[in-house]
Amino acid sequence: MRIVVITEAKTEKDLAASFPAPGNSWVLVGTAVEAGDYPGADLYIDLDFVNEPGRVDALRRLLPGVVVVNAVVPTLGEIGCPFVRINGWPGFLERNIHEVVVSDEAAVLLAGIYEKLGREYRPVPDTPGMISARILATIINEAYYTWEEEVSTREEIDIAMRLGTNYPLGPFEWGQRIGLEKVAELLTALSRENGRYTPSNSLLKAAKVLKYD
Repeated sequence: MRIVVITEAKTEKDLAASFPAPGNSWVLVGTAVEAGDYPGADLYIDLDFVNEPGRVDALRRLLPGVVVVNAVVPTLGEIGCPFVRINGWPGFLERNIHEVVVSDEAAVLLAGIYEKLGREYRPVPDTPGMISARILATIINEAYYTWEEEVSTREEIDIAMRLGTNYPLGPFEWGQRIGLEKVAELLTALSRENGRYTPSNSLLKAAKVLKYD
């Protein structure tokens, strides 16, 4: 299976860890426009996706091929194209089961493609954060609220979560691995519909969304 991946950071080794089935042919390109130089590929994956008109138009030209986009926050409804949404945050593609938001047009082909990728998938609602990212962002946010209130230190909170819940990382460690700006972006989007997702000031400052006094 020929797969064209749009990425500035990932290598073929990284992709093999995320999609372990052997025999796939990877082509790595830097932009969505360059992906158009490889018509007829079995799959296109944009790991650097941003919901901007120029990029969306370039990816739309790859249809009716299957186009997968790393779009944790923007929904397919907002993007306006029959792509497949995945969560490409660090640590999520390595999981055995991927959360996907799939359009009706792409659903027929997706099962066979994922079998060839060596991963399983579960369809989830077309909402910001899908499921896992929404939960993890909330945990990270609550950890920052707890730290703000001087209940405990960051190190102690991370240790408590690792030992108490068997998480591989504590919430502050997760935030650093994912990128706090990504966590803040998701929480801000979710908070427009529900105030319980309002990001803490300390998280926004750590993400450099707010300046320190």
